[in-house]
Amino acid sequence: MIKVTHTLIWLVMALATLYIFFCGLTGKEGWLLWLSIILLSMESVILIANGWRCPLSSAAAVYTNNKKDNFDIYLPEWLAKHNKTIFGAIFITGLALVIIRGIF
Repeated sequence: MIKVTHTLIWLVMALATLYIFFCGLTGKEGWLLWLSIILLSMESVILIANGWRCPLSSAAAVYTNNKKDNFDIYLPEWLAKHNKTIFGAIFITGLALVIIRGIF
C-alpha cells in the first residue's frame, strides 16, 4: 500500500512540476499554478527536513530488505535514482521562468 501511495503522490508532484515549467514557458497563470508552487514548496521543505529522503521511503524500508532505488515506488529504477535531480531541475527552471515573466 505504501508503494501505491508513494507512486500516486509522485505522479501529482511530477505533474505539478511540469505544470510550473509549462506556465513559465507560456506565461499562463492562475490558481493551479499557485497550488503547484505551494505543493512543490511543501515537498521541498519535507525533503530537506528529512535529509533529502522521502518519509514514505523510510516507512517502506521497514517492510523489505530490498535496497534498489525503486523498492518503494512503481518507477523504473533509473528514474527513481535520478528523480530529485531531474524534477528538481525542471522545478527550479520553471519557477525561474515564472518569476522572470512576472507571473509570480
